[in-house]
Amino acid sequence: MEYSPKLAVVVLLALASAMAVTAQNSEQDFVDAHNAARADVGLGEVTWDATVAAFAQDYADQRRGDCQLVHSGGQYGENLYGGGGGGTGWTAMDAVNSWVSEKQYYDHSSNSCSAPADKSCLHYTQVVWRDSTAIGCARVVCDSGDGVFIICSYNPPGNFPGVSPY
Repeated sequence: MEYSPKLAVVVLLALASAMAVTAQNSEQDFVDAHNAARADVGLGEVTWDATVAAFAQDYADQRRGDCQLVHSGGQYGENLYGGGGGGTGWTAMDAVNSWVSEKQYYDHSSNSCSAPADKSCLHYTQVVWRDSTAIGCARVVCDSGDGVFIICSYNPPGNFPGVSPY
C-alpha cells in the first residue's frame, strides 16, 4: 500500500473529530455545565454519582432503539435532550445549555414559569434545584445513526409544585 498524504490527513481529521465529541461528553463536562448554571444563582455544586449514572445509562440504552424523548418514570429527577433525525453531534454542553436557556422563562419572585404555552422552565429549575446535589448522565447514539439521546438524572429529585428551586 502506498502512502497518501491526503488519506493521512482525512484519517487524522476523522480521529480528531471523534475525540472532540467524546471529550465533550465526559462526566466532568456534564458536572461543569451544571455547576456553572448553579453558581450563577449562588448554589453549591453537584457531584457525579455512579449509582445515578448507572440508572441514566441503563435508561439511555433502552431508548437507543427509538430515540424517543420519553421520561423513565424512575426515582430520580430527570432532564432529556436529543432525539432522532438531528445528527450525532449533540454534546453534553448542548443539552445543559438548552435546559439552562429556559432561565429566561423562570420568574423567581413568583416561583413560576412565565413562558409561552409552547415553552417551559422545568428543565432549568431541575438543573438549579438546591437539594439535587448528585447527578448522573448518559449519552447514546440512536440505532438509526442519525440522532442522540441524552439524559441527566438528579438525586434527590426536584421540581415539586409550590417549592422554589433556590
